[in-house]
Amino acid sequence: MNPGTLVIRADATIAMGTGHVTRCLALAQAWLDSGGVVIFAAARLTPAIMDRLKSEGMEIADLHLASGNAQDAHELAALARERRATWVVVDGYRFDSAYQRRIKDAGLRLLFIDDTGKCGLYCADIVLNQNAYASEEMYFERFPSTKLLLGPNYALLRREFTRWREWRRDFAPVAQRLLITMGGSDPENCTARIIRAAQAIDLNGFEITVAIGGSNPHVDSLYALASRLPRNIRMQVDVGNMAELMACADLAISAAGSTCYELALLQVPMLLLALADNQVPTARALANAGAAIDAGCFVTFDDRRFTSLLRNVIMDRKLRRSLAQRARRLVDGLGAHRVCEFLHHAVRTEESPKLQVGIC
Repeated sequence: MNPGTLVIRADATIAMGTGHVTRCLALAQAWLDSGGVVIFAAARLTPAIMDRLKSEGMEIADLHLASGNAQDAHELAALARERRATWVVVDGYRFDSAYQRRIKDAGLRLLFIDDTGKCGLYCADIVLNQNAYASEEMYFERFPSTKLLLGPNYALLRREFTRWREWRRDFAPVAQRLLITMGGSDPENCTARIIRAAQAIDLNGFEITVAIGGSNPHVDSLYALASRLPRNIRMQVDVGNMAELMACADLAISAAGSTCYELALLQVPMLLLALADNQVPTARALANAGAAIDAGCFVTFDDRRFTSLLRNVIMDRKLRRSLAQRARRLVDGLGAHRVCEFLHHAVRTEESPKLQVGIC
């Protein structure tokens, strides 16, 4: 059965970040692998994200609005009908209950990717929340026909990560290689503070690699900072081998976004910082599962306290092994494939299969 066309509505800017598009890219890759066609419908994309989508062979449809209002929904629905879309996927915090209703009223199948459970009444055919804190209680207000895909069992990881599913990590007595990754854009330049705190670790052979997102506006200042510091810091911008960087790292400092689930698959012990309020639940949930260290919110970041915490994790092999193993149990890399299979099955039967909530 030809799966047909998937139309994905998501934007990426420096301010809002790139996570919505990058996780949708994972779903798009899985859809293409099953023989389908993918169209990204976007009003705003950073140049780096635009280039990435084009390099993946994705078709991009330019929309006129990025507001999530009625006209936005009308334009998306018109595109989906014109292209005879099998499914419409919507991912972003501006898209609310009314937006869902407009897409459904246009006679389209809708997968709504969500993180908050705060859209009001959910009327999409399927709601996907891949986060470790996702629960059915978050979606009490939903149509009886709305199905839920919840938890890291459905984490949307791109091909570059799923190829590492069978790889297993060794744990050094003392962590020597640190990876810093604070998201695709990092508008507040949190990366600079993290670099300063991390370079204060005084250990022979200690290496720091900084993965800078392609949409980060502070690249030049970060290179200038690294050149002034006594430690050799390896800077990597808009890398295409992020999975390899993670595999090489003994430890990671990361924003508490979707990157957490990539690190989990690669069994990287992680210290998580919430750069925004919507990242707090992820850091807490993964810490409660023993899968990460919750280093708090960046707005209350204390350089000396963070350096001390980092040093403790560096020196504690048993802790790092436990963090990595627990994280890997949450994520197996097949999330995008599972979601696609769910979508295909729903079309084949013209009704979604029995609800199976993947809460981890």
